[in-house]
Amino acid sequence: MRLKLVPENTSIPFVAYRKAAFAFSILIVLASIALVFTKGLNFGIDFKGGTMIEIETPEAADISAIRTQLNGLGLGDVQVQTFGAPNDVLIRIQSQGGEPGSDQQVVELVKQELGDSVQYRRVEVVGPKVSGELVNSGVTAVVLAVALMLIYVWFRFEWQFSIGAVLALVHDVITTIGIFSLLQIEFSLPIIAAILTIVGYSMNDTVVVYDRVRENLRKYKRMDLGELIDKAINETLTRTTMTALTTLLALFALYIFGGEVIRGFTFAMIWGVIIGTYSSIFVAAPVLLILGVKRDWSATASSPEPGKKGA
Repeated sequence: MRLKLVPENTSIPFVAYRKAAFAFSILIVLASIALVFTKGLNFGIDFKGGTMIEIETPEAADISAIRTQLNGLGLGDVQVQTFGAPNDVLIRIQSQGGEPGSDQQVVELVKQELGDSVQYRRVEVVGPKVSGELVNSGVTAVVLAVALMLIYVWFRFEWQFSIGAVLALVHDVITTIGIFSLLQIEFSLPIIAAILTIVGYSMNDTVVVYDRVRENLRKYKRMDLGELIDKAINETLTRTTMTALTTLLALFALYIFGGEVIRGFTFAMIWGVIIGTYSSIFVAAPVLLILGVKRDWSATASSPEPGKKGA
């Protein structure tokens, strides 16, 4: 017996819920923007500069004791957490600013405080200048990706499709940043990579629906556009659901067992898959109904078979 997540030949009226969906999307986008401006993002060392030290202790690490030791050095914000094995510890210390080399002095202070009983696996120091360049590069990468997606969809379909796709992408990017601001999860370079991956995933989902819309526009020339869009979404619903579910299974496994180092990345991807699937159905597709699309996509396209709905 084959398991079916979505029954065949569904006829869910997605377009009928577009007003509620648009209201919800506008709400969460505005809330995300407000959160970023009020709460801000919990930038990691990549973006605000500082020192990251990875150590291995002889036995299970006493995080409270290590944190107390390092706080006594007066270095400002110090974050200590385990990742992977119980004796693997990641230490993050805020940038000290001031004279060049001050962050390197922090490394020496930490080594003196913790002694030779621990093994130092990795030490990274990011200065304020480098972190500022990384912020600019990250923003540029995301904006460029969205702009290129707009051009791609415009050439492949029509401008109405490109507007819908980009609105969905911007929706996904802003809400992803908003959830990181709300939960104050560390925002670092891997999160930028996750956002770019989300852009690709969401666009892929949207293009699948758009392809079916265009195919139906050729096939059902007189069908009501809202009904036609519903038909396209329902016809691709099984594929959309299965793709999202299998991706989420892998991501949840990584989130649970992958350790602290990649947890932020996998969380961003989990959120992105969920919100990307939602936006493809409830944002990108219904926008076509508002903007309108041309009905004849091929001068040589054959007419629908007699008796078919919309013929």
